[in-house]
Amino acid sequence: MALLLTYPRLVLVISFLMLWLAGWIGVRMGRRSRLEEDTRTDFGVIQGATLTLLGLIIGFSFSMSIGRYDQRKIYEEAEANAIGTEYLRADLLPAAEAARVRELLRTYTDLRIAFYVTRGFDELKKIGTDTAAVQRDLWTAIAHSAAAQPTPLVALAAGGMNDVLNSQGYTQAAWWNRIPEAAWELMFLIAIFANWMLGYGARHMQSKLLIVLPVVVSISFFLIADIDSPRRGLIRVHPQNLESLRDSLR
Repeated sequence: MALLLTYPRLVLVISFLMLWLAGWIGVRMGRRSRLEEDTRTDFGVIQGATLTLLGLIIGFSFSMSIGRYDQRKIYEEAEANAIGTEYLRADLLPAAEAARVRELLRTYTDLRIAFYVTRGFDELKKIGTDTAAVQRDLWTAIAHSAAAQPTPLVALAAGGMNDVLNSQGYTQAAWWNRIPEAAWELMFLIAIFANWMLGYGARHMQSKLLIVLPVVVSISFFLIADIDSPRRGLIRVHPQNLESLRDSLR
């Protein structure tokens, strides 16, 4: 399930096929055992309640994905602000350490932009390794200055570097924070059951009408998965604040 949700287009295709198949099976079963008129009303109530529940869960999941997308945008802005502030606070360090910190921050900004725009897992692994190495170098440079001159101004620069390192951790946590698989399984289960009930309760449904609900629900699933997928979706967080910062640093 986790691999499937990584590719929103695959979610679109598979969900449509599953939902259409559920509706087709419902039609076949409905033709073999037709509902009586006195039970059709009760069946319609259950069918309406099921479709309503499906709509509520889709809306709730969409809200969850939007919230996570907004969170990723906020942390991208926070990262750019933290790096830019620390770049200015480097003036509080001795000249040699200040030049070293600024050079490392420019490299670090490039790595953070690459984190946002890269899709390949092998490239991301290398970016993560390089980012960790630059973070160690940044903290070493700050720690050396703090140990040599433990002044309030150097402490201010050290605090800013701590914000830079923490912001990267917050961003990574936000990218890992996605809609739980259990919620997806529940949506798929209710959607399959709703399409089966639609086909089972239909009296004379044409094949063209049978695909309407699967198309609508599968597109909804695709939109949720696309927004919730930080890397493989069409709707992604663009590091515009980090790119603007990179241009200003150079």
